[in-house]
Amino acid sequence: MLKNLIGIIAVFFLIVSVSSCREDFSTTISTSDNLRFSKDTLYLDTIFSNIGSSTYQMKVYNQSDKDISIPQVNLEKGDNSYFRLNVNGRSGKMLNDVEILANDSIFVFVEVTADIKNLSQNDVEFLYTDKLIFDHASSQQEVQLVSLIKDAVFLFPERYPDGTTETLLLGLDADGEEIRIDGFYLEDNELTMTDEKPYVIYGFAGIPPQKTLEIQPGARLHFHENSGLIAANQASIHAIGDYSSDAELLENEIIFESDRLEPEYSDVPGQWNSIWLTQGSTNHKFEHVTIKNASVGLLMDSNDGTANPTLQIKNTQIYNSSNVGLLARTGHVVAENLVINNSGQASLNLSLGGIYDFKHSTFANYWQNSYREFPSVLIENKLETQDQIFVADLKADFSNCIIYGNENIELLYSISDQANFDVNFDHSLIRFNDYSNKYADEAIYDFSDSSIYQNLILNENPEFKKPFDNELIISDESSANGTANPVTANQVPLDLLGIDRTSNPDMGAYQSILFEED
Repeated sequence: MLKNLIGIIAVFFLIVSVSSCREDFSTTISTSDNLRFSKDTLYLDTIFSNIGSSTYQMKVYNQSDKDISIPQVNLEKGDNSYFRLNVNGRSGKMLNDVEILANDSIFVFVEVTADIKNLSQNDVEFLYTDKLIFDHASSQQEVQLVSLIKDAVFLFPERYPDGTTETLLLGLDADGEEIRIDGFYLEDNELTMTDEKPYVIYGFAGIPPQKTLEIQPGARLHFHENSGLIAANQASIHAIGDYSSDAELLENEIIFESDRLEPEYSDVPGQWNSIWLTQGSTNHKFEHVTIKNASVGLLMDSNDGTANPTLQIKNTQIYNSSNVGLLARTGHVVAENLVINNSGQASLNLSLGGIYDFKHSTFANYWQNSYREFPSVLIENKLETQDQIFVADLKADFSNCIIYGNENIELLYSISDQANFDVNFDHSLIRFNDYSNKYADEAIYDFSDSSIYQNLILNENPEFKKPFDNELIISDESSANGTANPVTANQVPLDLLGIDRTSNPDMGAYQSILFEED
């Protein structure tokens, strides 16, 4: 009993002693003098209507030597605000008694989701704002919250009552089982895409058989993760843009990219799948188009079997493909002023034969995100699988082109003697530094053979402006300056920017310029 009494007394004195120290943990009411913010305006960048933003953050600093309590942190629009808050781990649109230790700080996280139709009935974009208010009882401090909400046309597969999603049939596997992907066919009223609103696509949007998707100048197509565009048998894509007068707005360029609009995602590879031109699709035309941040920019399966090119591609740029920029298997492609750069594998892969004609095109690769196994340009008349090797005749012509990158060898062939392999390079600049003489005994790499190579420039830097940033216009000091074949130049009289090249033409897709000194 005595021991218990002693224990109770000891606990009592401990409680009293702790209570006597409570003054050390007391807080004072915050004031505008002791709070500082990492930002006075928090910009949440651009989002699509009804699509949630990324999470943005700011810090709130207690500059005093005492612990403080902010009586209230709230959004000015209260429960009607489309912004969402998390303040130091607490979520809500109005939070009371937010404490910050002396000379310490807390995080504030902000997100936004808004339906533009609730903000404006007529605008295709709306600048949505609110205020984050720190109420000190006797005074207030504010942080502005700003986000641009864009209206869009959303295209997506149907979701069925049983929870499954609409799919597209690709074919059958070796066991006769169906191969399907999440996707849907575009309706007739969806087969013309304009610049009125951007398009946001979930899954694969399919162009139905014997239909044509017409994409007009200035159109913007945004693809969600694992999404893309697919052309079915006898279907066509006509993406016909035009020259733009504003180099920043690119008002007439057609742009294919991901649905992540935040600046930090503007050059991230592999955010969506591909534009897939399946076997049997036909008569595709791409002009004044930019394709960026896909897995494979353009994937072409075979040709349509006619004497006409299955793909005509002009004044087009393909950047930041996590795998291949343009992958053509037994394709039939005619290209002018085509630029491809920054690909995880090859920028241009001509596989399993085909017929190709490239004029005034620039194929570069300055990939930095991982080890790159393949050159800028890989040309093959075969395709190897685990079980067998397929072969097909190949004919590929390059005139007034540049093939370069940050590796010593940027052009390679993979050849089967069971099919024709016919390549020709005229007035082109190529990087092929075979320091180890690995290919010295292969006749196809004898660049003095005039039956294959005419008027080449080997291993001289083309002097791109900023190749790691996809700026591949060349300097007026480039060795490619004034060295192109004028006959080809007259066939493609304007460069990618609309500059006349008929006098003193340069190799590649651009006429050279004088670089301004930084």
